[in-house]
Amino acid sequence: MVAAVAAAVDQVWPRPRVAVEPEPAGPPAWRFSGRWWARPTVARRDRPW
Repeated sequence: MVAAVAAAVDQVWPRPRVAVEPEPAGPPAWRFSGRWWARPTVARRDRPW
């Protein structure tokens, strides 16, 4: 009986884990900069003159 309790405790007890930091993500391959829709709305308005 003691062996069964010891085995159950061993299965439930949390084990230490090594934390691995993920690599930082690089810049996206394609950006919206320089596109007409990337400018503010006020800057996109056509002037009548």
